[in-house]
Amino acid sequence: MTTMRIEILNTGTELLLGSTANTHGTWMGQELVKLGLRVQRQMTVPDGVAIEEALHESTHRSDVVLVTGGLGPTSDDITREALAKVLGVEMIEDEAALRSLHEFFEKRNKPMVDANLKQAQNLVGADILPNNNGTAPGIYAPPRLGGEPSCAVFLLPGPPRELYPMFHDEVVPRLKALAGVEAIDNVQELKFVGIGESDFHEKLDEDLAKIDGLEVGYCARLGEVDLRLIGSDDVIEQGRKLTEACFKEFMISDDGAALETVVVRSLAAAGKILTTVESCTGGLVANRITNVPGSSSVFTHGFVTYSNGAKAQLIGVSEETLAAHGAVSEEVAGEMASGARKVSGADIAVSITGIAGPDGGTEEKPVGTVCFGIATAGGVATYREIHPRSRLDFKQQASQRALDLVRRVLGGDQ
Repeated sequence: MTTMRIEILNTGTELLLGSTANTHGTWMGQELVKLGLRVQRQMTVPDGVAIEEALHESTHRSDVVLVTGGLGPTSDDITREALAKVLGVEMIEDEAALRSLHEFFEKRNKPMVDANLKQAQNLVGADILPNNNGTAPGIYAPPRLGGEPSCAVFLLPGPPRELYPMFHDEVVPRLKALAGVEAIDNVQELKFVGIGESDFHEKLDEDLAKIDGLEVGYCARLGEVDLRLIGSDDVIEQGRKLTEACFKEFMISDDGAALETVVVRSLAAAGKILTTVESCTGGLVANRITNVPGSSSVFTHGFVTYSNGAKAQLIGVSEETLAAHGAVSEEVAGEMASGARKVSGADIAVSITGIAGPDGGTEEKPVGTVCFGIATAGGVATYREIHPRSRLDFKQQASQRALDLVRRVLGGDQ
């Protein structure tokens, strides 16, 4: 990784009030890591004088500052003016930016109010960054524009639909030139499900630490762990081989793909159709599958059978089985999966039935009990597990396990 010091400065009172989620830092951090760069600090400040103060601090301790927000036409959009003061440069009207503004409104057959004219203002010596998705162009102030501080500053719009394309088209090429990223280390992210950070610590950390030049990092989420390997191609390959020797059956992807994406890819490669039948998760597995582009080629049915009546009427679960074993049982999970497969005509069916809580548990079946069924042409397999979590976390964990069962069936690991 290059040692270039990069800071993100997010502006906007709404971010601090919590009325708007601040996702820019996460997104840009992920994009920068792909370039072999990393964020050293992130700051969020309200609109107004705090922007100038934050810019003064950031530009004096960083090599690059990425600023989001404050480029609009309203009175609280003062990021341009604040940067001009910090760098000690004048502002002028940029002819190209002004033309783009007029064209933007003309195409939409709307009048441009005078307030929009401030968006054509630029710092002397800075570059305008075109915005093809909005009215606010970005600004790039190269290092030494104003003498000191010697820091490159990018002013970027706040809306993601404007920020993300501008970042890729205008920011990334300039960052590569500033950092000389042609010679940087590579990054590989391996995703795992069904194991935790403690498993890596117990079986792998010590061996990975012996690989000269390899940097290792973990990110644990509910039901999965990401392992980040940073270094040359050779050391990354050494780290990967060690990791696969311990945890290959748990590894789902090496390109950052989420579990649902891996499942859709695997279904498509195998030419198989999946159906889901869910009780306690209320359709979460189907939702995750259909969030993946191309899922329509591998997914045709999703059943939400929340009540016992729905289980019997829609997919043919026996009322005798329900009475004898209860809705949360391996027997019912198995009939749910086989019934859904038969009704839908799918190749694979996965079922979930459980007790999400906080009420409804018993001594025999405590809150967090969940049963799964997976039906294929070869028969039905069932599983019973306990995941004592909050209601939402329980649903997420159950959906994760169901998707992993499908992945394992497709990989022949069931």
